[in-house]
Amino acid sequence: MGEAELQQLIAGCLQHSRKDQKMLYKAFYGFAMSICLRYAGNRYEASEIMNQGFLKVFTNLHKYDTGRPFIAWVGRIMMNTSVDYYRSNLKLSLTDDLEAAEDIGHYELPDQKLNYDDLIGMIQQLPNAYRTVFNLFAIEGFSHEEIATQLNISTGTSKSNLFKAREKLKLMVLNSGKLPDNNSEDTRHKIIAIGAISIGLSYLIELIMR
Repeated sequence: MGEAELQQLIAGCLQHSRKDQKMLYKAFYGFAMSICLRYAGNRYEASEIMNQGFLKVFTNLHKYDTGRPFIAWVGRIMMNTSVDYYRSNLKLSLTDDLEAAEDIGHYELPDQKLNYDDLIGMIQQLPNAYRTVFNLFAIEGFSHEEIATQLNISTGTSKSNLFKAREKLKLMVLNSGKLPDNNSEDTRHKIIAIGAISIGLSYLIELIMR
């Protein structure tokens, strides 16, 4: 979508045009969903979060600073809506999920190929607290201090949750018997949205396996 067309859609949405709202929703659906899927436990929850996010987009569109990329603004709203969803609906403090992380040092790397949907499925299997901290730190780039403030937890809890999230994801990757295929169509074209930035599957694997 060109910038002129985008600005025309935004202007229509500001006038409460349902047609323009629908077109804007369709234009950014894939981008918004890719963010929400990383935070959600399943696609149904991701859809619920995304729709809440789009409601905020349309409600606050008059606050959008046209000097900033629109996609970055939408991405931040989707991320904040995802965090708000879990902060208000689910406990981020862990009880049964406080088991020690398993040692994976003796495992051999698999030789099959991991795709985007495989990895999103693994992230969705993480306990809510692990998944939220992993997304905020490893992907969104927030510090542990910032995460602690957002989620009302201690920096120590944030660090612990990140460590355990990575260990669980490593085990899932290793136990799946798959590694990312950097040459596949899936790896090249399926991207993971981070605000206005998109990263490849192989980079996310590096974040997990480091």
